[in-house]
Amino acid sequence: MKVLHCFLPALIVTSLLFVVPRVSAGEAFSKERFMELQVAKQPVLIDVRADWCPTCKKQRQILTQFQKDNPQCGLIILEVDFDRQKDWVKHFRAPRQSTLLLYRGTEQVWFSVAETRPDVIRQNIFDSVKACGKHA
Repeated sequence: MKVLHCFLPALIVTSLLFVVPRVSAGEAFSKERFMELQVAKQPVLIDVRADWCPTCKKQRQILTQFQKDNPQCGLIILEVDFDRQKDWVKHFRAPRQSTLLLYRGTEQVWFSVAETRPDVIRQNIFDSVKACGKHA
């Protein structure tokens, strides 16, 4: 009975990890989706991230808030999994997780590593994405 008493709370907490949805600013990266967005000249932010990375978590919060506050920008965020998509990590020349790359069509217009200042991230997106227009 004592074992069950100790085991039950751990089981409940673990099961909640599968029930609580993952908050994400973007979608999983795929070559097809990236190419589709480039052809459409859609602004695309490549977020090279890892679930275990605290800097990536901070960036995700900033990007999620940016998406919520600025839907007029039409920014699409594609998340490259640092641990599972090594070919794409190399393709984007990401030196580590927490790398952000912003594309306008096929042109890379911004590159950043480990940036967590919300004002810097927001300003670089505003400066690079014409659809943002006037911003707060």
